[in-house]
Amino acid sequence: MLDIKLIKETPDAVKAGLRAKEVDCDATIDRILELDEARRALIASTEERKARQNKVSKEIPLLKKQGKDVAPIFAEMAELKAGIAEDAVKLDAVMAEYRSLMLSLPNLPDADLLPGGKENNQPLRYVGEKPVFDFEPKHHVDLCQGLGLIDYERGVKLAGAGNWMYTGMGARLEWALLNYFIDTHTADGYDFILPPHMLEYMCGETAGQFPKFADEVYKIANPTDDRIHYMLPTAEAALCSIYRDEIVPEADLPKKLFAYTPCFRREAGSHRADERGMVRGHQFNKVEMFQFCRPEDSDAAFEELVTKAEKLVEGLGFHFRTVKLAAGDCSASMARTYDIEILIPSMDGYKEVSSVSNARDYQARRGNIRFRRESTGKPEFLHTLNGSGLATSRIFPALVEQNQMADGSVKVPEVLQKYLGCEVIRKTK
Repeated sequence: MLDIKLIKETPDAVKAGLRAKEVDCDATIDRILELDEARRALIASTEERKARQNKVSKEIPLLKKQGKDVAPIFAEMAELKAGIAEDAVKLDAVMAEYRSLMLSLPNLPDADLLPGGKENNQPLRYVGEKPVFDFEPKHHVDLCQGLGLIDYERGVKLAGAGNWMYTGMGARLEWALLNYFIDTHTADGYDFILPPHMLEYMCGETAGQFPKFADEVYKIANPTDDRIHYMLPTAEAALCSIYRDEIVPEADLPKKLFAYTPCFRREAGSHRADERGMVRGHQFNKVEMFQFCRPEDSDAAFEELVTKAEKLVEGLGFHFRTVKLAAGDCSASMARTYDIEILIPSMDGYKEVSSVSNARDYQARRGNIRFRRESTGKPEFLHTLNGSGLATSRIFPALVEQNQMADGSVKVPEVLQKYLGCEVIRKTK
């Protein structure tokens, strides 16, 4: 949620920032300013009436003692009471619309981002060498089927299109990746979290996914409970709300967390020929990094998360690139995002395996997440940052494709060999 003070003081700058994100919110900003003025006027009117009510109520005993007619006073009291009630109804309506519009506004992009969409994304660096084969390389679907790593047909049979099932060494390889991520984050001093996979609506609202993207998640109907629950699309939605409506001591910052969860998304299921297999899916595994920090530590925290994501990918021996997203390609909640993109040879292009983002105080305002500044004793909004560390659904196909050998076997990256107990995955009889 944006700061209303910022909107009031620099409405044109806010409008320009959102246009850089390819979102036209001019009319929304104007309406928010109107509603804020109406809100303040109604509050002032109510306070004025209540002050008059208190003053008049104190006069009644004195007037009665003097034997004066108090009927006009009681009439005025009734009028004041009715006015206060009327203002309350108006204020509720104003606040409902005000809150709805404030929640609809995306985050402002950082000033150094290029405006526009993905056509203005900037590759910052390339790491590693592109794989070169002296044989005709196979698609990851063919490799996984040949080695018995993935059962695509039975995955679809169990859960429908956009699903797959890890089998045998494939399940072990998936778990090895997750163990590699978990061990690395633990060594870096991050706290391991296993959050619920079913979340309440406020988690999505705090993260900035709701209300705008509420139709992109799997909602859960409960006949005994009318609260809205949904399956998390990313652990960010859970981690972001851990300290919702709390004030964190400054001495406890930064909070560095990571979580493993499966992720559930309705938007998956591309039918493009170059995306067959497990590049997109309705359920996939991911380890998510998250930080809560002071505003002045936000930029350094972002660079730390980017470096961690890059080192995880580099540790697997991949060729990849780091891309600074343009304003319009950043998600609605984020002020800046860098994508780590890995080469999947069969697709002849790069696919994102980690997005590292800084929400600044946008999510903290939505969730009322604050810390108490020791030097002033006053609460301030925290900054929140997140990054994939990592998602496996694209790492897995890139791994088998980049490490394939002429006989259809796959070399195991050195960092995974201790989990799998082998250097090469070969076809078993």
